[in-house]
Amino acid sequence: MSDAVRFGLVGYGSGGRIFHAPLIASAANIEFVGVVTTNEERRAEVAKQYPQATAFDSIAELAAAGAEAVTISTPVATHAQLALEAIAHGLSVVVDKPFAMDADAAREVVAAAKDKGVRLSVYQNRRWDSDLLTIRRLIADGQLGQIRRFESRFERWQPQRKVGAAGGGTLMDFGSHLVDQALLLHGPAVRVYAEMRGSGEFDDDMFVALHHVNGVESHLWGSWRQAAPGPRFRVSGTTATFVTGFDGSIDVQEELLKGGKSPADLGDRWGVESSQGKLFRGDEGTPVPTERGRWDTYYPAFAAAVRGAGPVPVDPQDAVRTMTVLDAARRSARTGEAIRL
Repeated sequence: MSDAVRFGLVGYGSGGRIFHAPLIASAANIEFVGVVTTNEERRAEVAKQYPQATAFDSIAELAAAGAEAVTISTPVATHAQLALEAIAHGLSVVVDKPFAMDADAAREVVAAAKDKGVRLSVYQNRRWDSDLLTIRRLIADGQLGQIRRFESRFERWQPQRKVGAAGGGTLMDFGSHLVDQALLLHGPAVRVYAEMRGSGEFDDDMFVALHHVNGVESHLWGSWRQAAPGPRFRVSGTTATFVTGFDGSIDVQEELLKGGKSPADLGDRWGVESSQGKLFRGDEGTPVPTERGRWDTYYPAFAAAVRGAGPVPVDPQDAVRTMTVLDAARRSARTGEAIRL
């Protein structure tokens, strides 16, 4: 641990507690310094779950304690402000998705990190979902031919769930993952069309269509109100179609973290999926071995980048590109028009 990056976490709600702290604490090249939270209940949870960590009142206090890097896991409206504060203290920063409220705020944070000379990344952990890694392998191997259409869904049936400001609504929450994955696989989009519906101030059901420079059409769905979820992915090429997550199921790593498990507990068993997608050429589908999910690689890679031993796991400019598409989607849903980028 002599060269471990001293790492802190801002926020200890469900995001920080479930999706960040276990992965930060499991990384061999990270020393988990503590959590910034003034909530007494959360401070007690930190003390119980991570006795080696300290609860801090502010980012300034965390920095004064010797932290070198920090993750921002708070309501989305506070992401840019807190990231700028951390950068001003000389901390390298991971910002949970959605990176910011809009592309302009994202650009401001990226520029501040560059000026200060600190590392910056967005927590797009679902780039390392088992099924997405499987799709990347199939595309690289040429098993699908030329991709024509990419369909991706985060659909859940929780009609009583209150979709509120913390995640920014379903477009911001689910859409930030869905758009990032589509851009990662198929490159820049030149046209965006979107539909959004909601029972309150924030949307709880969305659809986004992207036309990519390379001609691929991406159709992306996100919903908390879908009683019959579609397949997680359907990727159609000129020679075959790959389908996975037939029941709408989403990566096992989420279930493991919610169940209190971490990579430190499971080792090489972390991220191993029992389910398989199928490769179709007509009526019959052939099961395809599923890649192991690797959310556990994100924080070690970021810590290595802080030490100058490689790039950050997700380029912050990718966050700007995603926010640009989400801005266009919001405008499209409001006007009913396709937006050209």
